[in-house]
Amino acid sequence: MTLTTTSPPVSRGGGAWRTVRAELRRRPSLQASVAVVALFALMTVAAPLISALGGWGPEEFDKSAVDPYLGGQPIGPLGGVSAEHWLGVEPITGRDLFARVVHGAQVSLLIAFAATAIVVVAGTAAGIAAGYFGGRTDTVLSRLMDLTMSFPSLIFMIAMMSVARDVDRTLLMILVIGLFGWPGVARVVRGQTLSLKHREYVDAARVGGSGPWRILARDILPGVAGPIIAYTTLMIPGMIATEAALSYLGVGVRPPTPSWGQMIAESVAYYDTDPMYFLVPSVCLFLTVLAFTLLGDALRDILDPRGGRS
Repeated sequence: MTLTTTSPPVSRGGGAWRTVRAELRRRPSLQASVAVVALFALMTVAAPLISALGGWGPEEFDKSAVDPYLGGQPIGPLGGVSAEHWLGVEPITGRDLFARVVHGAQVSLLIAFAATAIVVVAGTAAGIAAGYFGGRTDTVLSRLMDLTMSFPSLIFMIAMMSVARDVDRTLLMILVIGLFGWPGVARVVRGQTLSLKHREYVDAARVGGSGPWRILARDILPGVAGPIIAYTTLMIPGMIATEAALSYLGVGVRPPTPSWGQMIAESVAYYDTDPMYFLVPSVCLFLTVLAFTLLGDALRDILDPRGGRS
């Protein structure tokens, strides 16, 4: 019997990325999204260097920037915006908001990126194994996906974060968020693997003597890479929002470590007297989530057009 083979999906990768570059040149909204994502990614990597440009650390108090006779309200317009404090200061403490926001970006995005990495690695491994091997492996992994997705994840996260006290809160948040996120990726990858494992080039590799792990690494994984990249980019905004929600509820990272959700929670008491304190972290959170969402939508349309139309 003669098998008619076709090229594996990896050969189309160059064309897909050329399409990404063409879309980037054509769509101003995508250019703005990439710029915002790059800006906040730079904050994550170089937060101490960037905050040093303003001359203040995230924990330095500037009592001269607040008025003790007005309940610690910032001195000056727009919450104390000045040449010394570029985004103003916190009420009462006088801590520099620019430094706090930059370091908050580092904490918030570090948690989101690390949790997403755990979710993608675990979900991809489980999805490929379930889709390719089938049988009992598929049954066990699929039931585990169903069991994990049946938990009320936010309530369970709040409970776990509340009872864990003398631990590294950042590491714990990464693990807890990653624990509940992998089944979604696994289901997407499982479906893609089921559609790829009987393709001609996979059958040819199997007949040619390639083992299952070699087939998974060289033929199946490149075929599911596009949907994984698109899904990952769309998943990051949810991770950022989850971290912000947990910190807003008081079960995330603890003071004095800054995070956007924690800053928003603290600013609620001052939204009528010092709206800048509320607006600065809220706008940062909004722009980051919006930028990743627009970028993820564009990548999904390009790398996974069938999934984008469904």
